[in-house]
Amino acid sequence: MLTALYASLCALLLVKLSLAVIALRRKHQVSLGDGGINELQAAIRTQANAVEYIPISLLLILLLELMHASPWLIHLAGVSLLTGRLLHASALKNNDVRKRVLGMQITFFLIIALAVLNIVYLVLGYFSS
Repeated sequence: MLTALYASLCALLLVKLSLAVIALRRKHQVSLGDGGINELQAAIRTQANAVEYIPISLLLILLLELMHASPWLIHLAGVSLLTGRLLHASALKNNDVRKRVLGMQITFFLIIALAVLNIVYLVLGYFSS
């Protein structure tokens, strides 16, 4: 099951982002919220943004895989997800608006493409039965 690879890599990314938030909370002695500290606010949003988009993306990839989509398509989706999320995380950390937009564009395009592909595979499977 190829989706397990990308779910695992995304899980590691989420842990890395969470550890960054924890480190900044300790550094600035903020236990809840962002304490008005821009660096902490950016880290919190980076983590939250990943949590918002990774699960639906992985679910759509898994469903596509369960409908026997080509392995190259699953890999393409997984690599795109990781690329978009890594670009976005890197951009927020470095305040790079262009990379942030690119990361979000990749993520949104991926979610839309996966939704359409799932519908197509579902319809084709329904009519071929």
